[in-house]
Amino acid sequence: MTLSRRSLLAGAAVLAASARARAAAEVEVVVIGAGAAGLAAAAAIRRSGHGVVVLEARERIGGRAFTETALGAGRSFDAGAQYVHWAERNPWREIVRASGVRTSDESTGSWPVLVKDGVRASEDERRRRRAGFGRVSGLLDHPAGPDRAVAQAVAGEDEAVRAAATGLTRLTLGEEPDRVSSADYDQLWSGDDIWVDGYGALVARHYAELSVRVGMPATGIDWRGPGVAVETPGGTLRAACAIVTVPVGVLAAGSVRFTPDLPASTAAAVAGLGMGAYTKIGLALDPAKAKDLRDAVILTSGTPGFTAYLEMRPFDRPLAVLHCGGDGARALCEAGEPAALAAATDHLASVFGAEIRGTVSGGRLAAWWTDPFSRGSYSVARPGRLAAREALQVPLAERVFFAGEAAAGGGAMTVGGATLDGERAARAVLTRLGC
Repeated sequence: MTLSRRSLLAGAAVLAASARARAAAEVEVVVIGAGAAGLAAAAAIRRSGHGVVVLEARERIGGRAFTETALGAGRSFDAGAQYVHWAERNPWREIVRASGVRTSDESTGSWPVLVKDGVRASEDERRRRRAGFGRVSGLLDHPAGPDRAVAQAVAGEDEAVRAAATGLTRLTLGEEPDRVSSADYDQLWSGDDIWVDGYGALVARHYAELSVRVGMPATGIDWRGPGVAVETPGGTLRAACAIVTVPVGVLAAGSVRFTPDLPASTAAAVAGLGMGAYTKIGLALDPAKAKDLRDAVILTSGTPGFTAYLEMRPFDRPLAVLHCGGDGARALCEAGEPAALAAATDHLASVFGAEIRGTVSGGRLAAWWTDPFSRGSYSVARPGRLAAREALQVPLAERVFFAGEAAAGGGAMTVGGATLDGERAARAVLTRLGC
């Protein structure tokens, strides 16, 4: 038997198995998770003319792209994603343009004011900090040698450089520098960033026509074949294929039970990807009293594990949004919303004075770390685990496909990356279905 004939027979067997699975299924494809990856995958499958059902645990779509509106009219803010990163190749660039939503070019912003323990840094201290970031950037740009933690990459540098590395990982990745792969950080795509006014709301509007079963978590996936059976509180749904787009934090927590268990290679890929704890706390301000507060602020503290960014009046709204990441952010999420709001107000007062407390009328905590449907903000490759993202793309028996920002390679941790990876998984499923 020649290789070409063997390949043809193998292909025919795959198509035959696919046909049997489709005949026994209630729907051709089930997509688990209605974040950007799941929505993009479902939209692509629907465009191809195939049947698809989307299951979402939350009572809304969008996942970690979410515009918080609970503080009232004129005080919305993006509790999750807010930037179209690497806009030159990001599919959301044109969607944003066509939508007409307000945007801001982040590159035009000024360097934030640096405040440590309530004291504004001198120009010399700010200069040293900028130099530290420049040195870190150089060290992490195509690092030589084996994949290692960011903390190890800067271990021989002075305190300013080490502090800059800590600030970088906490305020971009939401994680401590000793838990971040320097090689994975280096492979992330770079380019122009576009700040979007209501990114989460835009994602929800863009996919509003998709039918999604909200409030319907998948609790189990039986992939013994020939198709898949997905267990939910509403019963079992049978499909020819499944696309799983839940965050790796949810997979690692075992919130979705697989039967049989995940293969060792897939389990290792999940274990190689931790979840950062990038966190935002929005504080509603009195418009009249806070109208002149403009400076964005970087906050550092003698308290171990805390670095924050204070965003003042985003898009000229009467808001202060505290951004933080790493273990300090985890502690705030675990303390709960009242304690987190009090802490954020304390930080605000440390910069602008005690009188600003009277301008705060409420707030919201975006506690992704303790959210059972995310278990963190976005994926972070652990040191030495550079290959985990690619390994996560390998399907189970050509029936269960994984997709999302965690599997997006250079596009990881972004809505754009999740969208592209959802479309990749949809193409793989359509090939499986014989399209």
